[in-house]
Amino acid sequence: MKTTLIVQARMTSTRLPGKVMKQVLGKPLLFYLIERLKRVKDALIVIATTVNDEDLPIVDLSREMGIQVFRGSEEDVLSRYAQAAKKYGGDIIVRITADCPLIDPQIIDECILKLIQTDCDYVSNTHQRTYPKGMDVEAMKEFVLRSVNSLAVEPYDKEHVTSYIQNHPEKFKISQITMAPNLSNMRLTVDTEEDFEKVKSVIESLYLKNPEFSLQDILNTIGAE
Repeated sequence: MKTTLIVQARMTSTRLPGKVMKQVLGKPLLFYLIERLKRVKDALIVIATTVNDEDLPIVDLSREMGIQVFRGSEEDVLSRYAQAAKKYGGDIIVRITADCPLIDPQIIDECILKLIQTDCDYVSNTHQRTYPKGMDVEAMKEFVLRSVNSLAVEPYDKEHVTSYIQNHPEKFKISQITMAPNLSNMRLTVDTEEDFEKVKSVIESLYLKNPEFSLQDILNTIGAE
């Protein structure tokens, strides 16, 4: 089965504009995310950004790293995903957001494997959250994304892509992956300047010694909160 990782990314974040291109060790955060996603088994990576000129740095970096790019609506992120999936194909579509530069590829592999080995339509670690924020993965069969794009009409669902799935469990076979201990209160995402400083510290502490550091390596470095 072909797996396509689609990453939503834009420069015009409300709380921390330009966060995906903020520099750590001379490289933007998006560089680290793409580098980590390249370790996911047998997957195509697509950066789904907007048609805005402000997002050209995202386009340029992605292409420099040999990554496919799709440009679509800023507001209707769901249609951006559906159109990207249609263009690049994939039996399994995995949603990743660019504010998760520390994401552990093993977690993505685990979600994909559960989707393949079970009768589920959608597997995530976000609906029943036990993983830290910033390790967010949502894997779905291609028909699910196609169906949601045709069924969802509310602006909220179009902006948040998978909210329709989670709010209509009667329509889809939904499952989760979880971890112990529950670290859902830990922030490894980048929404604020404080978040950025924390992620920056993690990269500076771990990357030069081991670019392929895992979630467990992060936890060993910063400790559970």
